[in-house]
Amino acid sequence: MRRMRYALIGLGAAALMPTGVLASGTVPVSHDPSPYINCSPPAAGGTNYPNAEVEPYVANNPHTSGNLIAVWQQDRWSNGGAHGLAAGYSINDGASWTQVTLPFDACAPGGLPFERASDPWISIGPDGTAYADALSFNLGANFNNGISAATSTDGGKTWGNTQLIELDKTMTGTELNDKNSITADPVHAGTAYAIWDDVSSPFAGFFNRHVLGFQGDAILSKTTDGGRSWSGTKIIVHTGNFTQTIGNVIVIDPRTGTLYDFFDLILGTNSVGKNHGKPPTGPSPFNVAFVKSTDGGSSWTNPQIIANEQTVGVPNTRTGDILPEPAIDPATGQLYVVWQDSRFNGFNYDEVAISTSTNGGGTWSTPARVNDNTGQPAFTPMVVVNSVGKVGVTYYQFLSQSPSSLPTDVFDKTSSNQGGSFGAASLITGPFDMTTAPQAGGFFLGDYEGLVNNGTEFHPVFVVTNTGNLTNRTDVVASEF
Repeated sequence: MRRMRYALIGLGAAALMPTGVLASGTVPVSHDPSPYINCSPPAAGGTNYPNAEVEPYVANNPHTSGNLIAVWQQDRWSNGGAHGLAAGYSINDGASWTQVTLPFDACAPGGLPFERASDPWISIGPDGTAYADALSFNLGANFNNGISAATSTDGGKTWGNTQLIELDKTMTGTELNDKNSITADPVHAGTAYAIWDDVSSPFAGFFNRHVLGFQGDAILSKTTDGGRSWSGTKIIVHTGNFTQTIGNVIVIDPRTGTLYDFFDLILGTNSVGKNHGKPPTGPSPFNVAFVKSTDGGSSWTNPQIIANEQTVGVPNTRTGDILPEPAIDPATGQLYVVWQDSRFNGFNYDEVAISTSTNGGGTWSTPARVNDNTGQPAFTPMVVVNSVGKVGVTYYQFLSQSPSSLPTDVFDKTSSNQGGSFGAASLITGPFDMTTAPQAGGFFLGDYEGLVNNGTEFHPVFVVTNTGNLTNRTDVVASEF
């Protein structure tokens, strides 16, 4: 499947994709109507957006050629999570997709007994075992929440081994497991690592998290039997008062077995609101950081800060503004991390920053801009390295901003010199109007999107809005570059 590129750059709001038209240059991954359209969990406030898919992730099966699996939130709520999570699998390298349900809450057939689910992630091991994990939680009679996992051994068609790895029982919502991810060992079949942050807050209610937590340790669990069982939980980054990790993602060097956990290290979170730093008056509380393990996760280094994350956020829009996203070149072990940062334009709006390390994280390059500077925010970047060492980055970018319209494009950029420089931005699709997206702390497509390589090809899986369509606001789509 080769993508056709459409020359839509710069056409602005007048050229927004009309309602019901598939984003040009893409194929559908999610399919309407929602599989959870008739699910009615206990009332817990908020607005539900039926048929609205957000926050996908994607993995390539190294065991079965042409098999890709994506996961996403299905029917997003305004006050957290979704009716459930869904998956799509492709057996033809992303040319077409079949949708199935994931068993992470009560809306799904055979699902866990929770009201909602969120934060889907997926990774596939060398034997073809796919590992998915999620945040499963309640917002009704109690705030019970936990990290759940399931596996597929048939390319994503069916899912089993549903496990609740961690459970916090709380009546007030002062304890929250959050922002999980899962990484399969690329060499050792049957081994995978689930990681998340555990927020402890003195304030009731989940959604005081990220800024008011007294602490937010990074927690690890491991399977060595293909997801049939998981080890007990282990703190790998311990945080003190008003300190937190979030967005933990592990990448593994297949040559040495070294594990690298990248995350946002939040320091000084003792203020109300999302205290974005606005240098040069002072550093941001958010920091791109990592720890590493050379013994299969048994022991870890102390956190090392790569860069201060100088995000100022994106107006009216919830993005991946405090979540760094990592990648590793499996052939050389070179590390990459991208994030949102405003340092390149006088701290006026977020753009995409990248830093790289060639010595196992010993030193890092000075943060550099990836996106073309158009004077508009660029946000929610993802990064991956293909089989010949080319670096691929995807991101969203506004064309303009007005009270009634936020025309948005999706771009990719590539680097053939280990991130030293990037070519011109290439349009994947757009523009579409961000204001059609569900509201969840701002117009919301996801705190992250999906990007994976399959040999020399890059496969982004991401969300677009159906401009003006209030009964089917968003869809998950796929492309290739």
